[in-house]
Amino acid sequence: MKRLLSAALTVLTAATLHFNVSAETPPNALTAAEKEAGWKLLFDGQSFSGWHNFNKPDVRPGWTIKDGTLACVDPHNAGDLISPEEFTWFELQLDYNISEGGNSGIMFHVTNDGKSAWETGPEFQLEDNAKAADPQRCGWLYALYQPPVDAKTGKTLDATLPAGQWNHVRLVIAPNGCIHEINGVKYFDYILGSDDFNARVAKSKFAKMPKFAKTGHGAIALQGDHGQVSFRNIKVLPLPAH
Repeated sequence: MKRLLSAALTVLTAATLHFNVSAETPPNALTAAEKEAGWKLLFDGQSFSGWHNFNKPDVRPGWTIKDGTLACVDPHNAGDLISPEEFTWFELQLDYNISEGGNSGIMFHVTNDGKSAWETGPEFQLEDNAKAADPQRCGWLYALYQPPVDAKTGKTLDATLPAGQWNHVRLVIAPNGCIHEINGVKYFDYILGSDDFNARVAKSKFAKMPKFAKTGHGAIALQGDHGQVSFRNIKVLPLPAH
């Protein structure tokens, strides 16, 4: 129990530090406190450095480094971009800026066992909620979990800012609970491999994909085939297994 409380405190403290110092910290850099806590920077703002397309050794020209961002500028020639490292339990934080009508996503535990990244990795959906065609909205775990109805609006909870503005994502993948947040607002939580999780997978299109969400370990993937989107401040905190 002490270990769980300690791990949870580390995650919450690190998240608090991020929001408190983000205004003063240069983009694509770790603070001294983040370094001490064990955060890893996955994008330096200047190069692809280890990133590559799914099942490819290089990066397709639809992705570029633009004004300190990792940007999908041509979704017709971009594809899914795979992180330099693989992770089991972790907290991911990043900023994204999506185009009008844009649709993207963040997949995790991605392996090379499928023909596409989404055949193995669950997806934290990203999109312009106002004009994107996909009914799966931003921050949802694609086809599996969505936020509750917001009592203030009578509509499904939505904390996103409009297309063209920067939004902040916090994704926690931990053995005792996974969390989806956008702009500091928690959407929902779930447990990978739980009866509830498995039942939802069985009722979804992923039921036909035998490797989906099965490995418990893999890369992070940024989707780049449904619209223009930019990323910055991509950082990961590996979490303990207990």
